[in-house]
Order: sequence, then structure tokens, then C-alpha cells
Amino acid sequence: MRFGVQGGRFLGFMVAQRGIEANPLKIKAIIDMKAPTYLNEVQRLAGRIAALSRFISKSVEKSLPFFKTLKKAKTFEWGTPCQLAFKELKAYLARLPLLMKPSPGETLYLYLSVAPQAVSFVLIREEGGRQLPIYYVSKVLNGAERRYTPIEKMALALVVTARRTTIKAQALADFVSEMAEMTMKDASQDQKWLLHVDVSSTAQGSGAGIVITTPQGEDLEFAIKFGFKASNNEA
Repeated sequence: MRFGVQGGRFLGFMVAQRGIEANPLKIKAIIDMKAPTYLNEVQRLAGRIAALSRFISKSVEKSLPFFKTLKKAKTFEWGTPCQLAFKELKAYLARLPLLMKPSPGETLYLYLSVAPQAVSFVLIREEGGRQLPIYYVSKVLNGAERRYTPIEKMALALVVTARRTTIKAQALADFVSEMAEMTMKDASQDQKWLLHVDVSSTAQGSGAGIVITTPQGEDLEFAIKFGFKASNNEA
């Protein structure tokens, strides 16, 4: 991975000075999929969507037809709603937005969306009159949550938001920002930085240890503490 050049892959994401991109291989895996014909193929699709959920606006709402199919464990049914949602998902992934990194002290904007079966939010920053996404989160409503009033669902969305204040995308953005400051403007394209990452998860929390070796052989050590479980696959 090189810094200050084209960017590279870090913890499954494509990172660069301008922001964080979804892994193009994960996007291609869904776009190239044919319509599922078996239940396990729908499960595979759901897993691939979950891996990209932080880049997808209202990911739960876009995936509801697939979730309903998965609930019918004894029978498989891929009807018109599933096919339409599948087509719309592929079209959305073809123009997936770049996640931006916020600047210290700037004003950010939070937009909440409440639907009968899901709540979603997006964290936004403004730049040049444009609103750019930093992070997306969606949560499917289960059981009694679906009977909440709109105000109660909005309160639930705020609770979910508060629990996600420390997010992986922000950790990556901070990492990119720190490294961008260290990059020499006259650095050669042939100078390579070596990146070593060790992710760990314990009962006390999750984090990553990072060692970066500069072209001059100097080792730079960083530690990132995640505010979430490393095994969290929530869509």
C-alpha cells in the first residue's frame, strides 16, 4: 500500500486521502450474481450486502424482500418483489458513493429515516455546497419494535446512532488523515511503504495494531481501538 499516491486496501476497504471506498471486488461479486435459485444463494447475497452495508443508504429497506425469503426456510420463493429489489440494488452498487472523512471541529449533519420495518441514518458533511456521506447505518425492526409509534421509532434510531458514534469508517478516516500529513509532496512513485496489520478481539474490546515501515526503513507504530465488536456483521 502506498500513501499519497493511489491509495490501497486496509481492513477490507479501499482507502486514500480523499476518502474511503468499498472494495470493488465485493461490489462486482453482487453485480455479477445471477438471480438466486436456492435458499443458500439468498443467504450468500445477504452476507455480501452486509459486508457493504456502511456504503448503502437504507440497506435494510433495500434488502427486505431477501430477508422475507430467508424466513421461509422450508420453501424457496423468488418472486417479483425480490427480482425488482435485486435489479435496483445492482443499479445502486454501480454508483456507490465515496465515504468522506470529517475535519476536526466541523459541523456534521445527521439524517434519520423511519420506515414500518426499519430505521436508518446517514452522517453527512458539507463541502462546497454539497452534502457528502460519512457513514450509513440501517437496523431492521423486530417484534415489538414494529409496533412502536413513529416518535418511538425515531427515538430508537437516535439510540442506534448513539451506539455507533465510534465507527470503523471513522477509524479508517483518521488513519488516512494522519498518514496524509506524513506524506512528502515530492515522494517518488517507486517509494513503497509497508503496512502490517494485526486485528484482535477480546472480552474487553476490539482493536488493531499497525506497524508501517517507511521507504527509509523507519517503523511507525499505531494502535486503533474500535467502539464495536470486530465480528459485528449487522446489516
